[in-house]
Amino acid sequence: MHFRAASFVIKLETMKTILKTEEAAMTLAAIYLLSYYTLGLPVWLWCILFFLPDIGMLGYALNIRCDAFLYNLFHHKGVAIAIAGTGYLMSNEVLIAVGLLLFAHASFDRILGYGLKYETGFKDTHLGALQKQPKGAIAL
Repeated sequence: MHFRAASFVIKLETMKTILKTEEAAMTLAAIYLLSYYTLGLPVWLWCILFFLPDIGMLGYALNIRCDAFLYNLFHHKGVAIAIAGTGYLMSNEVLIAVGLLLFAHASFDRILGYGLKYETGFKDTHLGALQKQPKGAIAL
């Protein structure tokens, strides 16, 4: 049987779908693990806390460079894993919960196309430039 090399090329849109599916799985896994570390807080409060890492965008009040640093700090999965891992090693449920929440949020943002920011502007991310969506559209 003879295979053509072109038949193995994954189209860009297919790859985006694969990566978004992977990020969705990571988001759901982190939320599942977070359900073990609720800290006695109600679900409605966790829904608010889920979006708290976006506070990193307040760096824009200072300048774009500061924003990129703060945004990336609050959205870096390595930082989230380090915090959760430290919490696990120290048997500190608060740190575990914070790390899992940061990880879940970062994965969720990546589903929407928000990657880590370059210092050139909010729309310049490691995933590529953010595309302007038509009014009322959701970036999925």
